[in-house]
Amino acid sequence: MLITCQNLSLGYEGQAVVRNLAFTVEHGDYLWVVGENGSGKTTLIKGILRLLNPLEGRIVFCNELRQGRIGYLSQQMALKKDFPAGVFEIVLSGNLGGMGLRPFYSAKEKQLAGEAMKQLEIAGLKEKCFRELSGGQQRRVLLARALCAAETEPVSAGVEHKAIETSCRLLVLDEPAASLDPLVTAEVYELLKTLNRRTGITIIMVSHDIRAAEQYSNRVLHLDGGLGFYGATAEYLRSDRGKKFFGHDGGENNA
Repeated sequence: MLITCQNLSLGYEGQAVVRNLAFTVEHGDYLWVVGENGSGKTTLIKGILRLLNPLEGRIVFCNELRQGRIGYLSQQMALKKDFPAGVFEIVLSGNLGGMGLRPFYSAKEKQLAGEAMKQLEIAGLKEKCFRELSGGQQRRVLLARALCAAETEPVSAGVEHKAIETSCRLLVLDEPAASLDPLVTAEVYELLKTLNRRTGITIIMVSHDIRAAEQYSNRVLHLDGGLGFYGATAEYLRSDRGKKFFGHDGGENNA
């Protein structure tokens, strides 16, 4: 198991937003988190990122996740389109969480950033300024940064596009395709699917795009203040709850 939530309740100032969650995330899962506004999607993500302590229950991580190895891309981060920095500098900064007080990037960290850019197919943008890129290119840069934060090991020198061992690494994505046009949105989803299936990295994605969940995810977690559904995507789409939610736009959630 990568993550196990046991009778988990999360919230703010002692008031629970989500209650009694019990589910597991397996190595290599592509978990789509859905729910109405205020159902607790973002609150759950904050718990997984250790930004919120449980009010009740607990979240159990595998050994490697207890040490870090979680890459995160928020919707708000993705909207900072005019950031005046170079592409490689931004991707490289994904290593900051594991550097401690060391002031300089190591050769391994630079290699890691370069490999993440290859994985996201943006190696040719290395010398570009972030604010000069298209929306889709910017999203790839930020995803590459998140991949570095997940501490993916670089491939051997001279070997391109080698499958990376990522069995205990995790990407947590909060509406990663927000504000993108449909064509670029599809490109982002395809890239994530390729990362998940080729490298085995686990993905937890918050999104109200249930039609994309049908195509890309293997599991769905539906929150409604509690655990409305957790299981295989195909099973969810056949369920009464899934059929109802599939029929409308769940909207973005800030709780």
